[in-house]
Amino acid sequence: MTIVLQPYIDSNGVQKLKIAGAHKSYSRPRLARGLTPPTLDENIHYLRCLAQLRSKDSPLEQNIYLGQLRDASPNIFYKLCLANMAEVTPLIYTPTVGDACLQYSQNYRRPEGMFVSINDKGNIAAVLRNWPRMEEARIAVVTDGSRILGLGDLGVNGMPISIGKLSLYVAGAGIRPESTLPICLDLGTNTQQFLDDPFYLGARHKRVATEVMTEFMEEFMHEMSVAFPKLLVQFEDFSTDNAFLYLDKFRHRYPVFNDDIQGTGAVVLSGFINAAKLSSAASGKPLSEHRILFLGAGSAGVGVAMQLRSFFTLNGLSPDEARERIYLVDSQGLIYTERGTLAEHKKFFARRDYQGPPMKNLIDIINYVKPTALLGLSTIKSAFNEQVVRLMVELNPRPIIFPLSNPVKLSECEFHEAVEWTDGKVLFASGSPFPAQDHKGTTLYPGQGNNMYVFPGLGLGALLSRASAVTDSMVEASSLGLATSLTDDEIAADLIYPRIERIREISARVAIAVIRAAQAAGVDRATALRNKTDAQLLQFVQKKMWTPELQTVDRSSL
Repeated sequence: MTIVLQPYIDSNGVQKLKIAGAHKSYSRPRLARGLTPPTLDENIHYLRCLAQLRSKDSPLEQNIYLGQLRDASPNIFYKLCLANMAEVTPLIYTPTVGDACLQYSQNYRRPEGMFVSINDKGNIAAVLRNWPRMEEARIAVVTDGSRILGLGDLGVNGMPISIGKLSLYVAGAGIRPESTLPICLDLGTNTQQFLDDPFYLGARHKRVATEVMTEFMEEFMHEMSVAFPKLLVQFEDFSTDNAFLYLDKFRHRYPVFNDDIQGTGAVVLSGFINAAKLSSAASGKPLSEHRILFLGAGSAGVGVAMQLRSFFTLNGLSPDEARERIYLVDSQGLIYTERGTLAEHKKFFARRDYQGPPMKNLIDIINYVKPTALLGLSTIKSAFNEQVVRLMVELNPRPIIFPLSNPVKLSECEFHEAVEWTDGKVLFASGSPFPAQDHKGTTLYPGQGNNMYVFPGLGLGALLSRASAVTDSMVEASSLGLATSLTDDEIAADLIYPRIERIREISARVAIAVIRAAQAAGVDRATALRNKTDAQLLQFVQKKMWTPELQTVDRSSL
């Protein structure tokens, strides 16, 4: 269907656009003649901005330029994102966003998003009311800056994480730009470097105690629900213990999810499903016989492990049997019950079938477990060294190796190394992007287990279904929706993730799966969607996805 935008001037002399034959419109101040160049063509200006972007000398400078462009011309910024997704995504999110966070206080120019401080405790409602687009807000990404990527406690310097994630919601799933709300909670920082930095923008004290933070979070989440009753909240980059604590505390009371725990788990599950099929085809072993070894047992590692239980239950194992197929390793080695006191989040996967001495060497652990898949969420550079990778290919015709730590400088293994050490047999996915490799006349493509494959569609589906909670079944559905989105060409190329350029199509498929899961769980409040066929639901979802070309003509989008 062709949509025609019809300009008109209202009674106040303001230029507006509307869809021909419709009543909904959006306003834009009419620019007087002389305030723009005589021949400012938007298509030419797009090319001008792309050339300016590519002229920058470093990814961080490109990130800064894109931030300014997003503020000055959202339409051009998102056109540029959509047309150059593979090029722009690493600049507005991983890996460049890590440097943007580290340099945030030094490079600060103007406010973006909201800062809610521990000093606002008791007055958070008044702070939230200062947001200029309260009626528009539909999705917030909230971080406390305590565990940014693999970079540690960055305090308020974590704000670019929230901004970058929300840019991907817009580009990847068509959430309207004005519906997004980036928030950084300032609860102090334990990083002395920032406390001593005169440019640091946050509170100059150590992080508050957990009891104080919990009181703050209770007030914050309550006031968020009052100020923004249609809001979905995504928690991002909280420290491990707090990530689990606040997800468990709020997930049944508000529409909220944690991307590090649930989003990462969903995207890895999707890639693992496709990788496991290729690995089993090479080995001749059933899918249910895979064994997964994790290096790293923080919030992301345990969250992914929790989600990967679904792989085994989908293949006929009981929940207890599924748990037994997963092994975790932390800084003290293999996690098992008789090792001693364990953090609460590690206990679920602690091995009950090992009573020997502590096993700390990764080679020894691999020889003991004989895993078919080795996953890294440890932030230990080169933890998957040549000896480790060669042992994996000795044990498996096509080993699954996923070094998922971000950014690149913390990745457990690089793609070119894995290709060389396995003679091209590796089934590989990483957290950060790596270039394709030529191997014996064939081009091999690395998978990237980037959360942006999942969270935009998950958020879109939750919003359109008006979900009162984000259930485990909705998260699992997002993963399965992604896993089944490969095209025939992508399957023929042994890809385990679809090409990122198709992100809008992928997000629509994920959103449909999430909506259906919300309906099955009975948490959907947009009950009219239950009567739509899948084809009708797809058409509905696509219609609601904002695009730069249409501006914001449909104010009912979300």
